[in-house]
Amino acid sequence: MTTDFQAAAARNPAATIRRMLDHEEKFLFKEEILHLANAMGEPGVLDNVEDLLTDVITSPRFDSEVFTLERSLQVMLGPRAGTTLVGLLTVAPEVFDEVAEVRIPPEVHERLVAWRARFGLAIDNALNFLNNPDGIQGHNFATQVAHVEERRVLQGRLTLVRYNNEPQFFVADASVFMGLVVDIMERLGPYLEPDAVDAETMSRLRDAVQLVERKTTARS
Repeated sequence: MTTDFQAAAARNPAATIRRMLDHEEKFLFKEEILHLANAMGEPGVLDNVEDLLTDVITSPRFDSEVFTLERSLQVMLGPRAGTTLVGLLTVAPEVFDEVAEVRIPPEVHERLVAWRARFGLAIDNALNFLNNPDGIQGHNFATQVAHVEERRVLQGRLTLVRYNNEPQFFVADASVFMGLVVDIMERLGPYLEPDAVDAETMSRLRDAVQLVERKTTARS
C-alpha cells in the first residue's frame, strides 16, 4: 500500500533524501505522522512496538526478521501507519527533524526519537542489503569437529563464492545449518513451480532426510 507521503517521494525521491521537504510534502508528511501517532495512541501500543523492534534487532535471524518487519508493524498498527514507521526509522536526518514540528503527544515523539537512534541505522543497513544483495555463483560445504568446553561439537563450514569471485566463509554448529536448510525449504516451497527442482535433486533431498532420520533415531 502506497501512502500519500510515499507517493510524493516517488515523484521526487531526492526531496525525502537530500533536502528539506517542500510545502506540499510537508503537508503530506504531517498527515502521515498524525495518522501514525493516532495508531500508537492506544494503551500499551508503544511498548508493544518497542518490544517488536527489540526482538528484531536482537534476533539471530536479523536479516530475515527485518525483511518481514514492515508487515509485522502493519499488522500491529495498520497498513498505513506500519509503512510510515519503517520510513521514519530509516529516513534522512533532516527529514526526521520535521517530526518535531508536528503536534503529536510528547511520549510518542520521545519514542520515535529513541527508536531511530537505537534501531534506525541497523534496520536501514539491513534493508539496503536485502534490496541490493551480493550475488552468489557457487558454494562449498564441509564439516569439522570442534572441542568446546571438553565437548566434541559437530560444525559446518559454508563457503559462498560471490560473482566477483571473492569467497565468504561461515562456521556454525550443525544445528544452525540444519535450521538454515529447513528455513530455506519452507520459504521456497510455497512458490516452486512443477519443474523448479530436477529429479536428481529431489532424490538427494529424500536420501539426505532419510540419513538424518537414521542417525538421529539411532542416537536417541
